[in-house]
Amino acid sequence: MSDRLPGFSTLAVHAGAQPDPTTGARATPIYQTTSFVFNDADHAASLFGLQSFGNIYTRLGNPTNAVLEERVAALEGGTAALTVASGHAAQVVALHQLLMPGDEFIAARKLYGGSINQFTHSFKSFGWNVVWADPDDISSFENAVSPKTKAIFIESIANPGGTITDIEAISNVARKAGVPLIVDNTLATPYLIRPIDHGADIVVHSLTKFLGGHGNSIGGVIVDAGTFDWSKDKKYPMLCEPRPEYHGIKLHETFGNFAFAIACRVLGLRDLGPALSPFNAFLILTGIETLPLRMQKHCDNAKAVAEFLASHAGVASVSYAGLPGDKYNNLARKYAPKGAGAVFTFSLKGGYDAGVSLVSNLKLFSHLANVGDTRSLVIHPASTTHSQLDDAAKIKAGAGPDVVRLSIGIEDKEDLIADLEQALGE
Repeated sequence: MSDRLPGFSTLAVHAGAQPDPTTGARATPIYQTTSFVFNDADHAASLFGLQSFGNIYTRLGNPTNAVLEERVAALEGGTAALTVASGHAAQVVALHQLLMPGDEFIAARKLYGGSINQFTHSFKSFGWNVVWADPDDISSFENAVSPKTKAIFIESIANPGGTITDIEAISNVARKAGVPLIVDNTLATPYLIRPIDHGADIVVHSLTKFLGGHGNSIGGVIVDAGTFDWSKDKKYPMLCEPRPEYHGIKLHETFGNFAFAIACRVLGLRDLGPALSPFNAFLILTGIETLPLRMQKHCDNAKAVAEFLASHAGVASVSYAGLPGDKYNNLARKYAPKGAGAVFTFSLKGGYDAGVSLVSNLKLFSHLANVGDTRSLVIHPASTTHSQLDDAAKIKAGAGPDVVRLSIGIEDKEDLIADLEQALGE
């Protein structure tokens, strides 16, 4: 038997999966059940006491979901993963293990508008406070660190502008501060960027987007890199102090380099409850099998469309890191040499009204609030995803009034360009 480590495409198809031992089914079955039968009373007690691994209740874990968790962890180079109901749920569950009321986390200002809203408003109900930093100015992260800081949060490729974040530089800030770096890798996927290779301690995804890839199911995932010492400095009591609900177990001491993933499951998912449906896990698993093929086509198409837009008279500017003259091109070549992703923005000379008009006139592009579909998608962020922000905040987030966001699909690039050309007009 060969000792060769499987390549990325092989892992995308096989990681975590085996033929079903009962039926021989090759595709991972959908275990559409709420609960699982225990062997006996001792077996049940050992599961509830975290003394053995197994299935109890689908809110806590499910065999279909487990295959998806192992697959994403393998693709990201992590030690373990936990699937949840959405990307937003992944952020809540991950930060739930790290923050106590009054604590702070630092977040890059260039984020998905929904995350900005979640961090700014919803998290206040937990007593969690966000401090914003500029990903183009690493010193702003250093200056934001305080004794209350418990984490740093960034996107590898930022939504909506497709800008590339210097993960390694921000990881150095996190290391110096003694806090974990959380990277949302939704737009890049591990096919383009593996944040753990550049210093991330935790990776989150909206599985809804490129990993699932077909616009048919919502999900999220948290990946534990296994790199952070949760017991150092006693900053993280959920992981380093005895847990009364589990007979005094110290999760980091007991579970070592996958303790964070365990904590997210047995403390976060158990009580907050945002479980992923096994049916959605099945659909997302099927999508991941073609991830390498799709992502390369997404990127190739996106570069061709960006080049067309950059040459059009009605376009004021294009923000796509894959273009040679782009501000983030050097970072794209460092972190994402296979392609700069498929989500980017461009600005129209006609401003807000021109953006609304373009979206209305496109025929092949679908006007909706999503990215990462096989189909090409378009949205005007200022009037939709970022509409809750004031104008200054919209501009800082890369979603000014003249900005249009595209998520480029896997259609023929010539058809995408023709649709944009007719919608832009003369």
